[in-house]
Amino acid sequence: MLIGYARVSSAGQSLNLQLEALRSAGCEKIYSEKRSGRSAADRPELSRALDQMRTGDTFIVTRLDRLARSLGDLHRLVERMIAEGVEFRCLQQGGVDTSTSTGKLLLGILGSVAEFENDIRRERQRDGIEKAKAEGRYNGRPATIDADAIRKLKADGVGAGEIAKQLRIGRASVYRVLVADKSAAVDA
Repeated sequence: MLIGYARVSSAGQSLNLQLEALRSAGCEKIYSEKRSGRSAADRPELSRALDQMRTGDTFIVTRLDRLARSLGDLHRLVERMIAEGVEFRCLQQGGVDTSTSTGKLLLGILGSVAEFENDIRRERQRDGIEKAKAEGRYNGRPATIDADAIRKLKADGVGAGEIAKQLRIGRASVYRVLVADKSAAVDA
């Protein structure tokens, strides 16, 4: 059986091109999700696809980075496939086919390049943030918690759980504001 797996990182991206390519490759079962690829953990559809594998199956992705962003994850996933007698194939990097020695070599090389590219992207992003901070243009993510509203509701005798419900935030966020207020009062 040919098992396909498609992934994009965010809800705004489309899986259509990957799904079409996997169907064209003859995949009988296709699993897809919109999740970050930084870790193979926390991807339920990938787990379901891997659990479906049986000896003699072929696991197919359109590109290596759809399966894994780190070389460690890539090797662990492919080793699992090989241990279960499943071949791995990548459509856009056609030489990646674990049924051949050359394909296994190419998998290692392309996996290393993908991880390198990911590291470089993160470094550039970090450099950009540091530069923006130095120029006073970066303030981080805007606050989504209204601390004053929390304080007012607490002063009105409303409990933390009800405050969280009314403001549609987590209870931990309510406690964080209230604990910070207590710490500030003690330090004063």
